[in-house]
Amino acid sequence: MMPVFDRIFYNSFIKTMETVAQSPSMELVNGRYQIQGIDMLELVEAYGAPLFVYDAGKIAEKYQQMTEAFHGLNCRIKYPVKALSNINILKLFRKLGAGLDTVSIQEVRLGLKAGFEPHEMIYTPNCVSFDEIKEAVKLGVVINIDNISILEQFGHEYGDSIPCCIRFNPHISAGGNSKIKTGHIDSKFGISVYQQRHVQRIIKANNIRVHGLHVHTGSDILDARSYSQSAAILFDLAHEFPQLQFIDFGSGFKVPYKPGDVFTDVYEIGEELRQAYQLFTKEYGREIEVWFEPGKYMVSEAGFFLMRSNVIKPTPATVFVGVDSGLNHFIRPMMYGGHHEIFNVSNPGGIQRIYTVVGYICETDTFGWDRKISEVREGDILALRNAGAYGYSMSSNYNSRLRPAEVMIINGEAKLIRKRETFDDLLRSQVEVEL
Repeated sequence: MMPVFDRIFYNSFIKTMETVAQSPSMELVNGRYQIQGIDMLELVEAYGAPLFVYDAGKIAEKYQQMTEAFHGLNCRIKYPVKALSNINILKLFRKLGAGLDTVSIQEVRLGLKAGFEPHEMIYTPNCVSFDEIKEAVKLGVVINIDNISILEQFGHEYGDSIPCCIRFNPHISAGGNSKIKTGHIDSKFGISVYQQRHVQRIIKANNIRVHGLHVHTGSDILDARSYSQSAAILFDLAHEFPQLQFIDFGSGFKVPYKPGDVFTDVYEIGEELRQAYQLFTKEYGREIEVWFEPGKYMVSEAGFFLMRSNVIKPTPATVFVGVDSGLNHFIRPMMYGGHHEIFNVSNPGGIQRIYTVVGYICETDTFGWDRKISEVREGDILALRNAGAYGYSMSSNYNSRLRPAEVMIINGEAKLIRKRETFDDLLRSQVEVEL
């Protein structure tokens, strides 16, 4: 149950946006694509292209679905900052009642800047120095430890004065392709469940107070049984830790990337876990909180990436559409093989033709092969769906290209939440020396 203030705000927020939240984020109205009544081509005229656009109403809708699906679980939602880290998005999640999942000390500081209390944030780094762990302790966030070396150092430094969470690797191979699976035996994430006895010896020797357990098996998980397996492992482990306040199941829920695509049924997972949780609490003797960290699920469908077509380039085998962006702005298709639907905002009624959409980076940076898109002309604006998660947050200045602007649409109003970079931004941290 979220705090009373947050619940009142949340109900009010949802009410003001319910007509938007119950419909697709971007709709075709009288031949023009809109989000909450805001015309996309007019947005490009105002802020330029390429441009990231986020629908706050869709984010609110997804948060509501999570709270509904996991009711009865004493559930807390911790939004992963790495998915979309703009401070205004973080402020939105704070108003909705979420906490934060952070993976770096910089994300911790960003969360504090956005108004989160330290206890509302869990810090789950990977392969960082112990100095960064100590800095996070000073800031007061929940510390999540994922390797034995750091656990030993933590015990030597703090004993039972500072509690911690432990991230276990359950050795469950769940999710999509190998690059987004994190719970298998060769993963760098977490302490193996088979090292549990070693962990217990370290805890006992250093009098470490463990108040949380954590697993995250991967992304694009469809099968509720994966969560049931994780639950069985964690609930079994929990009996070895009598001071627990929470168990964190991570996330990895799959979202639909194309029409008819499969996606995670969070309500089914909620039902599966409710039954296991009720049995566990009877055995454990008291209720503890259940945490989830849905990043892609919360923001992916809320985001669109608008790009301008620079050139139409026919070859003997392919018709390329070259756009004013590339892997420097949106790397998921190239890094993970992620599929993102592409459509023509400027010419929605045009004849469907087959194109391969590519970027302007001096590398292979293909957004989509052999896509059926309404006829594209040079200068048309194309939109890429599911651009809310791991888009801008994974962008770079490769080829000395500038990062785009970001706009959030909330309550029928478009708000600029990040300016487009300038050439001066490229040089800001560089120091010229005499040669």
